Amino acid sequence: MTTKVFIDGKAGTTGLRIYERLQIRKDIQLLTLSDDERKDPQRRREMLNACDIAFLCLPDDASREAVAMIENPDVVVLDTSTAHRTLDDWAYGFPELSPEFFQKVANSKRIAVPGCHASGFIALVRPLIDAGIISADALLTCHSLTGYSGGGKKMIAEYDDPERPALFEAPRQYGLTQQHKHLKEMVKISGCANAPVFCPIVADYYSGMLVTVPLFKAQLCSGKGVEDIRNVYRNLYNGNMVFYAEEASEGGLLSGNAMSGKDSMQIMVEGNDERILLLARYDNLGKGASGAAVECMNIVMKQPCETGLDL
Repeated sequence: MTTKVFIDGKAGTTGLRIYERLQIRKDIQLLTLSDDERKDPQRRREMLNACDIAFLCLPDDASREAVAMIENPDVVVLDTSTAHRTLDDWAYGFPELSPEFFQKVANSKRIAVPGCHASGFIALVRPLIDAGIISADALLTCHSLTGYSGGGKKMIAEYDDPERPALFEAPRQYGLTQQHKHLKEMVKISGCANAPVFCPIVADYYSGMLVTVPLFKAQLCSGKGVEDIRNVYRNLYNGNMVFYAEEASEGGLLSGNAMSGKDSMQIMVEGNDERILLLARYDNLGKGASGAAVECMNIVMKQPCETGLDL
């Protein structure tokens, strides 16, 4: 028996990559609309209620609108927008964080797919708060380097334009007002009491992400050290989708696009006993978006997490 899947917003960057992952699977029947039909609310409503699983690859307001269209109680919704990520009645789609997160994904009809920047920060910070290695009220900083595909079709077109300004050739920091849309989920899901100082940076490569959370030893709870951090990650992240990497640098350097095209995530710890670097490396379109969405679908379907994904 095949599972009927509809991607609302298939023309976008995230939707296209989900479609590419699913179109070759024998256990999936993709329900599609023509270019004209996908602009017709009634046809969208029909598809949203006819499928078993609906991916929403839409802006926030359009995602809320799509959810309101669904009357079939059996439809499972996987929303890739920011609209539902901090709502308690939605599962947060990062199952590796704990058995409870996994079970909520497996049993929920409403699943919010994590944001790309947020995925790395939460993967690094939440386990350390849970383990009592850093306190929930710690004042943290997060740097996040991403490829330009994270900005969607508009930014991709800007970077691919042969007449683009020279300033596009250098990394560019954004989110300067400290009001980035991922901050709310970064705080809520990580368990932090305070939003981090967040420094996202877009660079001149297509995809790939490197998230860094720096720590001083003084920020660790009494008696805790860098080896305690490593042990937490070793024990928690030992699967195929998210894994702790003992040695991952390229001759003392870390490339932001080393995981481009992959759906998995590397977790690393560098630095020394006094100054520690927590690092998460993955593809902003993979574990940071489409790969995470398909992983959650696999869990709902009782399939192995990595089914149909590129690790």
